[in-house]
Amino acid sequence: MLLKLAAHQDRAWSYPGLGIELGMSSSEVHAAVKRAAEGGLFHMAKRVVNRNALLEFLVHGLKYVFPASRRGLTRGMPTSHAAPPLKDQFRGSDEFPPVWPDAEGPMRGEGLEPLYKSVPRAARADAQLYEWLALVDAVRAGRARERELAVKELRSRLS
Repeated sequence: MLLKLAAHQDRAWSYPGLGIELGMSSSEVHAAVKRAAEGGLFHMAKRVVNRNALLEFLVHGLKYVFPASRRGLTRGMPTSHAAPPLKDQFRGSDEFPPVWPDAEGPMRGEGLEPLYKSVPRAARADAQLYEWLALVDAVRAGRARERELAVKELRSRLS
């Protein structure tokens, strides 16, 4: 939810509208916004993401709150270093790429549990959100070089 708001920072939003875009109920979105505000990640009065705090959380805390859970080979949607914007910086290898398990996904790869069950659908509907989510996956599940490049890109986007 915070990534969606950060990616589209100048756009007006509502709880029901955001819920539809993210595949969440408006009550789930409201609860997420409330938790983010309590944690200092969202300014409730201004209705904006605290970008510095979000970056700190993504870089230093996300992998502990949302540890990478792998599921074996599956069809899915590319994520982490196999998705934009990082995919052009990595050569193909013999390893299967990380994917969010998804029956509509375009490739076979190593399943990586997404941050939320509706992530593949939300990412298909919003290319910019897809990139942010893939960068976050590179931080929480990637190797050192993947994490380093993802953090650099996230830092640039949140500046």
